[in-house]
Amino acid sequence: MIVADQKPLNELKSLTRGGENVLVVGCGTCVTVCFAGGAREAAITASSLRMAFKLDGNSRQVSDVTVQRQCEWEYLDQIAEQVKEADVVLSLGCGVGVQAIAEHFPETWVVPGLNTSFMGMPTEQGVWAERCAACGDCILGLTGGICPIARCSKSLLNGPCGGSEGGHCEVNPETPCAWQLIYDRLTGMGKLDVLMEIQPPKNWRAARDGGPRKIVREDLRLAKEEE
Repeated sequence: MIVADQKPLNELKSLTRGGENVLVVGCGTCVTVCFAGGAREAAITASSLRMAFKLDGNSRQVSDVTVQRQCEWEYLDQIAEQVKEADVVLSLGCGVGVQAIAEHFPETWVVPGLNTSFMGMPTEQGVWAERCAACGDCILGLTGGICPIARCSKSLLNGPCGGSEGGHCEVNPETPCAWQLIYDRLTGMGKLDVLMEIQPPKNWRAARDGGPRKIVREDLRLAKEEE
């Protein structure tokens, strides 16, 4: 899932300055799971902003609403009237959600309430860890289901750098060495021979370095046209 973290209240106040009618929009998917931008967080953020504005002597109207997904038009259509009435929309979605609202409502000023961090998973209560860098060329089938692109600090493709110590990364001693994890995993499964094949340099054009990406499914487009 996409993992995000809410911006500090002072930054939210700054981002929404000048707006007499502020609409806080939550998202019911990824950022709800990581407790950053769901219905509960949207309500708390709206309440915090109202109180902060009042303490500053600038009472403003701040309301909140949460949609199932900010990244799809059909859900954004449900809040069209509320968005139309707002001077500023504070999106508690990921960066995609912010841009989706701005694109769908081009006459509305939209600002981010979260910092989008990474794609990850909860590893314990209150802790989320990065697991995927969306590189566009998945090699998990060669590394025992452990991603060296996201989990190795140097994104190495052919084993550890030699700087790890005690199974931990030299960049951050609290970070497990991804290649130690891969080695242990493959050893335990009797598949260590997989590492004997040297991987060629990665084609980063499939990743963000190749520019903004798009996936086109012609079969789905054709099915839509036939409806």
